[in-house]
Amino acid sequence: ELEVFFRVSFPLAWRGIMAGAMLAFARAMGEFGATLMVAGNLPGKTQTLSLAVYDAVQAGNDHLATLLVLITSAVCIVVLVASGKILKTQYLKEVDR
Repeated sequence: ELEVFFRVSFPLAWRGIMAGAMLAFARAMGEFGATLMVAGNLPGKTQTLSLAVYDAVQAGNDHLATLLVLITSAVCIVVLVASGKILKTQYLKEVDR
């Protein structure tokens, strides 16, 4: 059954899994207000990257805020480009079959 999963089910579901992962990642990056209201902003415990940017701006530490925004942007770009390439490669493999 495990071999069937990895040879049949998983390759067929791969594109949907990647699309779901991308959407989940994008949504997580945008959950600023909900995180702040529900979990709070405790550094080292509930602080997310977007909340760290907010704290840095509020503290007047523009250098740190810029660095964190660049890190966030780079991670988002890498994830989107990589997933696009992976999905395109998977699609081309399926078309060739």
